[in-house]
Amino acid sequence: MSKKIQSQENRDFWQTQEARAAGQCLALSEVLERLRWNDQGLVPAIAQQHDSGEVLMLAWMNRAALEQTLSSGWVSYWSRSRGRLWTKGETSGQRQRLKSLAIDCDGDALLLGVDQQGPACHTARRSCFYFRVEDGTVTVASAPLLDPASLYPGGRKTS
Repeated sequence: MSKKIQSQENRDFWQTQEARAAGQCLALSEVLERLRWNDQGLVPAIAQQHDSGEVLMLAWMNRAALEQTLSSGWVSYWSRSRGRLWTKGETSGQRQRLKSLAIDCDGDALLLGVDQQGPACHTARRSCFYFRVEDGTVTVASAPLLDPASLYPGGRKTS
């Protein structure tokens, strides 16, 4: 099946879900098959602290990362810079325990409710979203929680 036909079928699938009533269930395998992966086979995943709602980071998942996350309970991503699957915190120790997972209305983004252990950002800040834009300026809104070099003793790893 061509990507264009598959893409249209996936859009159609998500549109038909709009009429579903609360409490109705779908098979996980069917939903994973219908996610709207980009041309690189990735979907954006936003990590949010499950109890406070704090937005921590944006990363990318491929199907293997999503399946590993669901089976292990620890969040894994696809690292575009490393070109491989990685589990958050495998180098730094700053892990994410999956608490919930939601899919947006058209199947092209994930929202992960996580229990973040330590800083989520490679800069050692709690959140990657620490630049605040206000009144024509950009302010650094938070300081590192610890020395960023301590997260990656062998050198900084990119996400």
